[in-house]
Amino acid sequence: MAGLWAAFWKDSGPGLPFLGLVLIALAVALAVRDRLAERRGDREALRAFRLMADDPAACFITDTAGHLILRNQAAETRFGSDARSLHAALGQLSLAPGELLQRLQGTAKTKGAARADLAGRGTVLRLTVHRADADRYFWRAEDLSLASGPAAQQAAERPSVVGVGADLEDVPVAIMTFGPDGVMRAANLASRELMWAGETRAAMFHELFEGLGRPVSEWLADVTAGRHPGGSEVLRVRGEEERFLQITLRRYVENGRPGALAILNDATRLKTLEAQFVQSQKMQAIGQLAGGIAHDFNNLLTAISGHCDLLLLRHGREDSDFADLEQIRQNANRAASLVGQLLAFSRKQTLNPEVLDLEDVLADLIHLLNRLMVDKVELSLGHLGGEGSRALGRIRADKRQIEQVLINLVVNARDAMPNGGGIRIETEPLTLAEDLKRDRATVPAGDYTVIRVVDHGIGIPEHQLRQIFEPFFTTKRIGEGTGLGLSMAYGIVKQSGGFIFVDSVVGQGTTFSLYFPVYEGDAQDFQPTEPRRVVARKGEGVILLVEDEASVRAFASRALTLRGYTVLEAANAEEALARLEDRTLHIDLFVTDVVMPGMDGPAWVRRAHLDRPEVKVVFMSGYAEDGLAEDQARVPNSVFLPKPFSLTDLTTTVQGLLS
Repeated sequence: MAGLWAAFWKDSGPGLPFLGLVLIALAVALAVRDRLAERRGDREALRAFRLMADDPAACFITDTAGHLILRNQAAETRFGSDARSLHAALGQLSLAPGELLQRLQGTAKTKGAARADLAGRGTVLRLTVHRADADRYFWRAEDLSLASGPAAQQAAERPSVVGVGADLEDVPVAIMTFGPDGVMRAANLASRELMWAGETRAAMFHELFEGLGRPVSEWLADVTAGRHPGGSEVLRVRGEEERFLQITLRRYVENGRPGALAILNDATRLKTLEAQFVQSQKMQAIGQLAGGIAHDFNNLLTAISGHCDLLLLRHGREDSDFADLEQIRQNANRAASLVGQLLAFSRKQTLNPEVLDLEDVLADLIHLLNRLMVDKVELSLGHLGGEGSRALGRIRADKRQIEQVLINLVVNARDAMPNGGGIRIETEPLTLAEDLKRDRATVPAGDYTVIRVVDHGIGIPEHQLRQIFEPFFTTKRIGEGTGLGLSMAYGIVKQSGGFIFVDSVVGQGTTFSLYFPVYEGDAQDFQPTEPRRVVARKGEGVILLVEDEASVRAFASRALTLRGYTVLEAANAEEALARLEDRTLHIDLFVTDVVMPGMDGPAWVRRAHLDRPEVKVVFMSGYAEDGLAEDQARVPNSVFLPKPFSLTDLTTTVQGLLS
């Protein structure tokens, strides 16, 4: 336009038209050059398009922003025709394709070309990029067989990927992605190794996990929809009873598609420890319940048997009521034995420990055990130490209770072999060089004497082994067992400082193993003392009887009064201390319960001894003496009388202490 103006301007000199003609010529030359360049670019684009069109691999031409300019038929077939960018096209192969594409494009910009291999389902996708010009890039995505190429050989060394790109495939954290419908979109190598030992599978979220307390698919849908913030839950792997995973879900959106990213951690060990803790808490709670029930029953049985003894004092054998009273007394004693089993389980029974040689104990017991056998069942005794080996170490335990444990185990073994078989009792000296950990217990290193009771019976199913020592649990039919035998054995062994384990295979038999620590002290320290015989006679003295159970207090008061003692009664410790405020009152003996509401027995006795240190004490309790040992040690001139006790037990103990 400037040239035309200059060429045809009137009143101009000769130079201005010439300049206008030069500008016109220059404009025409530039237009011709641009047109030729455009036609050359079109020819190059056409040539590139023809090359791409015939290429069996997916090919793209993009600008610097990744927007698609051209793509061939193979690209549409492989990745679809809806994507408007290379990022969207490759989104189905990688959780974060943008980072990968930027890295490749940056390398191509500086070096001219770049390449990366993505492991796919049975193939390796080789992604190559070339810089076409300043603002265009040529991309080629070729599927390679796993059997070709060095990269394919590397990919063959690991399982194929289900939709996770190279950026997350080798991350050492198990990662999966799921859609709102529960379909698994991706699973990296770590997750496949965790779930399927490296295999590639298609799955739904609810097909993989369960145990949330509500449908797991609802949890997934809430997270992907944004109704739930996500978080961690411990779920059970479907189809596997004892395998648990901690699943952490987080919502993500990629290319407008919401989904859930799941991070998986093996929580089987954690869940096992939790189950063991719950089991130990349950056993402890049952033990406390059993001990409390046994304590209350001992009070009732003391009153029943005591008042029965008082009635028997007035009825001779020739009396028509004597047989009925004797039946009451005998059944009360049987009930006391049952309560003793509860106390044994709760480890609150009274034991009389002594140093035992188990070979001698078994030699004496084997005759009784043989009488318990039935036809087709044989009992044998063996020592695994071998000839010339060290003998069994001595143990410290209550002989009577250890015998009861062995009787229970042998009777159970006999009942487990309805078609006959053999029961073998084995003994073995064992030295543990390091701690033995099994069945929620740790056996410290050291020397042990081991007793095993082995049978070849029907065995115990694995799911019942966890409950085998629980009170009232039995594998026998109704009416054939109380369910207290093994729980009592468990309590006695634990209270004796030992350990008991069970191994069983259904159809092959069961082995109970008892570990007792070898006692290294002097045997004389724990020899049982023979009770001194006291001739029943009229007593003298004043006794302060403190018992919160009215029926027991009434029986004890009458029994001691019949023996000639003066008895002052108190229902609790506070009432007893109030009586003792009278300094003119002379007391020869305190007879007190240990466990009472308010102040307990040892506490009030120690307070009373501040003013009356010479008064002797009889402690009564339905619990074991072990629970009183520390308190009793600080109370001089005191003895322990376990409940239930008879009239004779009470009067003999009092007479022996005052004589």
